[in-house]
Amino acid sequence: MRGAVADKLARSRREIPDATCWVDADATELMAARAAMNAASGAGVPKISVLALLARVCTAALARFPELNSTVDTEAREIVRLPSVHLGFAAQTERGLVVPVVHEADGRTTESLNEEFIRLTEAARNGALTPGELTGGTFTLNNYGVFGVDGSTPIINHPEAAMLGVGRIVPKPWVHEGELAVREVVQLSLTFDHRVCDGGTAGGFLRYVADCVEQPAVLLRGV
Repeated sequence: MRGAVADKLARSRREIPDATCWVDADATELMAARAAMNAASGAGVPKISVLALLARVCTAALARFPELNSTVDTEAREIVRLPSVHLGFAAQTERGLVVPVVHEADGRTTESLNEEFIRLTEAARNGALTPGELTGGTFTLNNYGVFGVDGSTPIINHPEAAMLGVGRIVPKPWVHEGELAVREVVQLSLTFDHRVCDGGTAGGFLRYVADCVEQPAVLLRGV
């Protein structure tokens, strides 16, 4: 497995001229919305994860910035925009890091995304993922915050064009409505293939994601 990972990462580093931008976001309202969703759920219903919420935000952001849901055909010298979002997510297992893929993520509800994350994570831990569940991704969501870190500059999952990184969500001093307050803050980063877009597009994508994190109602405008 390490050999396969090494080959893929080395190819990504050789072929993709990547760049990273990042922003701190106030996730207090997102966490409150998550708590409200889970409080309204019935007994035995899986709790909505932060990862599922961010996945839903990602699919909405990719609809606005489709350049980042693409791949580069080096032989044809073309950027190929992909019609559907197949969302990969990093999952740590005893055998190493794997990236299961939620296919057709852009057509799923938050609950459906949550259920698929649970299913694929369990399969990853049991070593039961199929080849189809590990391939075909078009964009990756990397929640490295579960390791207790704030930021990272990950290597893009070749042949994708971008990866959204999410740090830990922790209480921090924050100016809110003109007053200093303790808020739940997260650092978001976007590593992107500079061949498919420039900083303006990447920054617009990341800013939209941050806006949805800070004010979840922003997402409802496109639902």
